[in-house]
Amino acid sequence: MAKIKFIEASGAEHEVEAREGQSVMQAAMDNLVPGIIAECGGFASCATCHGYVDEGWLKKLPPPEAAEESMISSAFHVRPNSRLTCQIKVTPALEGLVVRLPVSQTEE
Repeated sequence: MAKIKFIEASGAEHEVEAREGQSVMQAAMDNLVPGIIAECGGFASCATCHGYVDEGWLKKLPPPEAAEESMISSAFHVRPNSRLTCQIKVTPALEGLVVRLPVSQTEE
């Protein structure tokens, strides 16, 4: 298990335990983290699991594949550290990962 911290645009924090091999998105969904909508169910065909990976973690992740890059380019509020959380697999090396959520995915 790895602990992952999600930070909503409002600043609210949610620390969850994620199983090795599952996606960061699925860990958020399993723990009802607001702001991870995951409309496509993890197939990189939407950007509703978009998050900002804290800069210190970017080099620990594999680079995004073409499908992810394409979806990110169509997301709102894209930053250089934008990733689709459905495409990030949990490993023990991701213990402490921090993912911030864009304001565009704030539930009203």
